[in-house]
Order: sequence, then structure tokens, then C-alpha cells
Amino acid sequence: MLPILLALAFIAVLFIVVISGQMDEFTMSRSAKLSAPPERIFPHVNDLHAWEAWSPWARLDPNAKSSFERAASGAGPAMKWEGNCKVGVGKMTITESQPSSLIRFRLNFEKPMRATNTAEFTFLPEGGGTLVTWRMSGENSLMGKVMGLFMNCEQMLGGQFERGLANLKSVTTRP
Repeated sequence: MLPILLALAFIAVLFIVVISGQMDEFTMSRSAKLSAPPERIFPHVNDLHAWEAWSPWARLDPNAKSSFERAASGAGPAMKWEGNCKVGVGKMTITESQPSSLIRFRLNFEKPMRATNTAEFTFLPEGGGTLVTWRMSGENSLMGKVMGLFMNCEQMLGGQFERGLANLKSVTTRP
């Protein structure tokens, strides 16, 4: 019995050491070159009502409920959402909006896990098109560190960002 208890204690200590060695903060980003100029792409991100047309999460739960606070675009407006387990519950607020160059958001996630993160889009003119970068950063909570041991969150979230950028490319290149 004692060897089993010692083995379990060793595994628990090892687990704690591995988790404590995980990064306290994370940053994840994806970029895509879109053929439209920044001023044509920017409104699709800056207007929260326009997100449903290209957001990768809108397709994960077509029955998700969204509500909006304040004006639709610029600094200050917010969108609340409530959806299935793939979409969760949360609120996104535009905290900074610089026309055709930057949009920054505060993301408050309630479910499936509580977190507050920062996301931003940058729009860089490049060779007749625009390099759009979607970045998210925040604290890596204890639960995030544990999840990171069993799943590649960078790859999972990065895949959603890539789909969103591809969708954004599609809606901004339509005539």
C-alpha cells in the first residue's frame, strides 16, 4: 500500500511541477493577405453586427443568441453572445478603433471557462492588398495550463482564426 501512495504522491508532485512550468501568459496570432484595400476590410471587423457574415464561431452554432450594446462600430460598442458548448457565453467590447489600421477588443468569456483576454486586428497595406493579422493574448489560468497538457490550444484556436480570416477574405472580395 505504501509504494502505491508514494507513486501517487510522486505523480501528483510531477503534475504540479509540469503545470507550474507552463507560461503564465499566452499570445496567439494568424495573418492572411487579402486582395482588398484596408478601408474595404476594416468595416467588416469594426462593425460587430457584420461579424456573423464571417466569424468562424457563427458557423459552429447558428442558433447562438447575440445582443449588442451602444453603436455598432468604433470604440465602445459591445456584443454579448450565448451559444452551445463550442461557442460558450461571453462579451466582446471594442476598446480601440483606428480607421483602417487597428481594432482592439476586450474579451470576457463566462463559459465554458472564465477568462478575460485582449484581441486585436491590424490592417497593413501590402502590394495592392492588405495583410490582416488577428492576435489574441491573455493570462494562462491554471485551467488553461492543465488543458494545454492534453490539447494543443494554439492549433485549435489558430484553426478558428484561419477559418475566420478565410471567411473575411470571401466577404470582402465579393462585388
